[in-house]
Amino acid sequence: PEQIERIHYARELILQNLSKPLSVSELSRRIGLNEFLLKRGFNQVFGTSPWKMGREERLEAARRLLAAQDISVSEAAYRVGYANLGSFSEAFKRKFNISPKKYQKKWR
Repeated sequence: PEQIERIHYARELILQNLSKPLSVSELSRRIGLNEFLLKRGFNQVFGTSPWKMGREERLEAARRLLAAQDISVSEAAYRVGYANLGSFSEAFKRKFNISPKKYQKKWR
């Protein structure tokens, strides 16, 4: 039960730090579990890795930003922690099957 609470706390930390993603080792240190237990427990509780969950949540946050706010694609990428616009665009297109620019135009 205590480890499960720590795993849930790790998820909260991921969600709170979307713009500056935590490494697995930093996340592990903050919740007080070693990396192996964190990864295994995270997969058992959420069915994914901490890294994948962070990436998915960052892309969802970017999608919401592009649909709801009048900001550039590069600003949306920056706000969710992507330093490289090309990496962001590629990840966004892979997840949503549309480029971030086309998605943005669709909602404006």
